[in-house]
Amino acid sequence: MTEGTDPPEAVRLEQLWAGEFGDAYVARNSVLDERRATFWRSLIGSAPIRTVLEIGCGQGGNLRPLSGILEASDIWGIDVNAAAIERSRQTAPGTNAVHSVARNLPFRDGWFDLVFTMGVLIHQPEDSLEGVMTEIVRCSRRFVLWGEYQSEVTEEVPYRGTPGALFKRDYGAIYGSFFPQLTVRQQGFLGPDDGFDRVTWQLLEKP
Repeated sequence: MTEGTDPPEAVRLEQLWAGEFGDAYVARNSVLDERRATFWRSLIGSAPIRTVLEIGCGQGGNLRPLSGILEASDIWGIDVNAAAIERSRQTAPGTNAVHSVARNLPFRDGWFDLVFTMGVLIHQPEDSLEGVMTEIVRCSRRFVLWGEYQSEVTEEVPYRGTPGALFKRDYGAIYGSFFPQLTVRQQGFLGPDDGFDRVTWQLLEKP
């Protein structure tokens, strides 16, 4: 691929999520689950985190509980879907929702204490996964959190009739291979009783 050329599969999926497909997702998930606050309160209470960026913030399902723990002005989210951004600004007032793609974040190096994804890396194709992770690590001053569908081997999962739109992977191992300097500080599993959709998670720390 020529330097400077956008990864074609990444562009395809960004356009998919920016359009009617993403609008429908926002509509289906308009009701937020307040039980997520328990996880975020525990995590923030266990680490020196004051500024946060979520990659793929959707309709504010994580920004809202975070805004009850941290200063809303210190909480940021990016998303490719305009309806999601508008909805997030309504559900988590005072937080900062920005239109952006994950592989080219509009923030300076080390700007946030924590940069995280929850069910977003699963929608990244192979041609952009390393680039997205690199941007996440670049923008983090200290912590990176991933919460994704876990599988020991990469497995494409059919997603609402759209091919190449959801991938289970061993995200811990992938982060470890790309960024061996990161160490695992905490890890666990979040299910429906926690307000999440069966995701494995790890909190990683930079040196």
